[in-house]
Amino acid sequence: MTPLRTEPNIAAPDDFYQRLIELHRDLTDAESALVNAKLVLLLANHVGDAAVLHAAFAAARQDVGATAARGA
Repeated sequence: MTPLRTEPNIAAPDDFYQRLIELHRDLTDAESALVNAKLVLLLANHVGDAAVLHAAFAAARQDVGATAARGA
């Protein structure tokens, strides 16, 4: 099993962020949510390893309930 990488691993993070922002430009909230869902599914398919995906689920969900409860 390949462990989930959580340390920075993007060669040009500023470029990535800019392209991610551009991906959502001029979209409605619903369209932006749909693009995010499609992107998640495409990347999950690319990863393909169920154990890594389950670890990513857990990492993404970590502290979300506590954050929402604080109003953040």
